[in-house]
Amino acid sequence: MRLLNTVIMLIFCVLLTSCAAPDVDHYEGSAPEFNFKQFFNGKLKAYGVVQDFKGELTRKLVVDMDARWDGNIGVIEEDFIYDDGETQRRVWTITLNDDNTLTGTASDVLGIAKGASSGSVFHWTYSLELLVDGSQIEVNFDDWMYLVTDSRLINRTSIDKFGIEVGEVTLVIEKID
Repeated sequence: MRLLNTVIMLIFCVLLTSCAAPDVDHYEGSAPEFNFKQFFNGKLKAYGVVQDFKGELTRKLVVDMDARWDGNIGVIEEDFIYDDGETQRRVWTITLNDDNTLTGTASDVLGIAKGASSGSVFHWTYSLELLVDGSQIEVNFDDWMYLVTDSRLINRTSIDKFGIEVGEVTLVIEKID
């Protein structure tokens, strides 16, 4: 009975905390104004860390990005280099909508990424297939980008599986041209 009560309380806590995240509109009026197309244009570089569900550092990474636009359709090429020597490439195709939302696709993204910006903040969510210990697993990314200056932002991503956070990625992304 004690185990059942503990499980029920754990499920309740997970559901309660998942409802506590702010909406992107909460940041309306914050500055500097985040313009996705303007920030993600040209060459960018990101430096970051990956942490597991306990908050322990598991990897460090550097990402070289190249972004370009044709009207409201953009392509962002990301080349990841991890501290253990692994490399990875992701190419996003982004569509900006008139209502300040966007959608994105990439070969390892399941379905369509959906996001919106307000004030200095951009938020989007998507599911991704990750290779973990030789197996492909589906995880969900909850991605928050906070524009600090016109040329620098902080990106915090919560990674969850079945609604439980299993990791976190923190990046500092800088425009370099």
